[in-house]
Amino acid sequence: MGGLRVKVVLVAVFFMVGCGGGSHYRIPQTIYPPPRAGWSQVGMASWYGYDFHGRRTANGEVYNMYGYTAAHKILPFGTYVRVLNLNNGRSVVVRINDRGPFVRGRIIDLSYAAARAIGMIDPGTARVRLTVLPTRPRPLTHVGFYYVQVGSFVEPRRAYKLQRSLLDRLNSVTVLRVVVRGIVYYRVRVGPYLSPSSAEWRRRWLKKRGYPAVVVRE
Repeated sequence: MGGLRVKVVLVAVFFMVGCGGGSHYRIPQTIYPPPRAGWSQVGMASWYGYDFHGRRTANGEVYNMYGYTAAHKILPFGTYVRVLNLNNGRSVVVRINDRGPFVRGRIIDLSYAAARAIGMIDPGTARVRLTVLPTRPRPLTHVGFYYVQVGSFVEPRRAYKLQRSLLDRLNSVTVLRVVVRGIVYYRVRVGPYLSPSSAEWRRRWLKKRGYPAVVVRE
């Protein structure tokens, strides 16, 4: 691990929530000192998104797939790491706020936004180099995402029925619960998309198939 040494190792074993709190893993409770700036690691990265969005991470935060965060097995929470995709040269800065990945041969689990920034959504994994940064970088902001809203319903049954219908043709269809002036609405959205042009293309595609839709930005 590039010289990263264990400071204290507790013999007891405990359950720790990892990768969005979806599963529990039995791992040794180990305390590590903060790594030195420039510490690096090379290995395979993966990403996690929709299934864990809104659930608790290992440090207690709510996982936001659109934030620039990541899960690592041992790096202290709050560590900022630059992740370089060795396949295409693209990089992104993430903050460690979760534990994982608990899959042999993988060293980091990126959020959806971070994975998208370095072009590894479709392949699912990529060979990367992690480099610990000396100080906190400039404030990280969420990238602008665009969605195509296909419907908004008061009855959740209708929203989920539309979602199931769209999932026959599309991979990413979500139902968002919102409250407007005390009324609960269930909005069916397709996406996200990184650019308004790609969202607009999908809106036209849906319109040709009889779905009234509008582009919205988050």
